[in-house]
Amino acid sequence: MSDGEEPYNENYENAFEEDFRDDISGDEEQFDASGNLTSGNSISADGRTIVDSGIPRKKSAKELAVPKDERLTTPYMTKYERARVLGTRALQISMNAPVLVDLEGETDPLQIAMKELAQQKLPLIIRRYLPDGSYEDWGCDELILPQ
Repeated sequence: MSDGEEPYNENYENAFEEDFRDDISGDEEQFDASGNLTSGNSISADGRTIVDSGIPRKKSAKELAVPKDERLTTPYMTKYERARVLGTRALQISMNAPVLVDLEGETDPLQIAMKELAQQKLPLIIRRYLPDGSYEDWGCDELILPQ
């Protein structure tokens, strides 16, 4: 041991965990021996935290979805969405996914994907996340294509 080093203390890690548990526990919250919250909150079957007593809880995926009639974002497909959709669909086609348009002798997966997009037959959904954590789902057939 060099100067300034403390000897190894076996209880150091346990002491740190106890201090941390004291810091995060409030008056209304109680923790059991393993550090799980025992009052105020409950854990649902899928592992999401449900908070009673008026404290906000985590929303489920379905609660975060914005209904179609309340969408906020533009109905235009961005060039970034177009690039992502074409690349994703071209990859699917190259891996022998069923093609949804007449091939007419075309063999290039990207050209086939572009043809599907032009005919609005892409079987993909674009999910747009909003700043509050909610999201909107748009089908490729619903969006207006860029020129």
